[in-house]
Amino acid sequence: MSHHPVGPPLGAPAPYPAGGPVLRSPVGLATAVTVLLGAVAAFDLFALYADFNVYSLLDSVLTAPAGELKRADSLYTAAGRLQGLGTIATAVVFIIWFHRVRGNAEIFTQDICTLGRGWSIGAWFVPLANLWLPFRVAAETWQASAPQTPDGALREVSRAPVRAWWVLWLLALAVSRTADNLYNRADTPESLQQAAGAVMFGDLLDLAAAVLAILFVRKLTRMQRERAELGTFAAVMPGGPTIV
Repeated sequence: MSHHPVGPPLGAPAPYPAGGPVLRSPVGLATAVTVLLGAVAAFDLFALYADFNVYSLLDSVLTAPAGELKRADSLYTAAGRLQGLGTIATAVVFIIWFHRVRGNAEIFTQDICTLGRGWSIGAWFVPLANLWLPFRVAAETWQASAPQTPDGALREVSRAPVRAWWVLWLLALAVSRTADNLYNRADTPESLQQAAGAVMFGDLLDLAAAVLAILFVRKLTRMQRERAELGTFAAVMPGGPTIV
């Protein structure tokens, strides 16, 4: 593997001739994703409060004041809407960031990323395969962005942060869907309370997954920034990469 001279960080003017591959800074997008994931976590906290409010009122649904029941239902509905809007906004920006770091990864090294960069977007929309393919893209991007040893080899970087985020996100998704089905089928105070408990558990998992996603985004972005600052990349095209 040939090395280029030490280069500037992502976002700095390019010293390389035009026509080479382009490293694009993920830092701004990472900040936006972090803010949105923080909002998702805040909405999950609000949802947990709304869930608990419903759960506790169902203990005495026959004697609870009508005003409290109405307020609890309004909070529950508002929490669901906020979570839905937050999830959609975050998903859009996250996928844009994900595509960018995947594109950078194949400039750092070409022998790790086995799927084309288009899969960083398409993998999320393939039924059933979207339970695995995005993780595969994430894990390969993570490894390709790892720091290098003095002799130019990639250091072994634990994939535990990637695995933890992905497993927890899948669990949150599964529990939330199960809870929604329970809630839709509930026809007694007891079954409604059971469904509310399941919804609470799903929201708690989603909150934890959002926190782990923030750690994943920040760590991967930091690794790519450090690789760019070192200026060591795979010799993918004559002239080296351009950094924008």
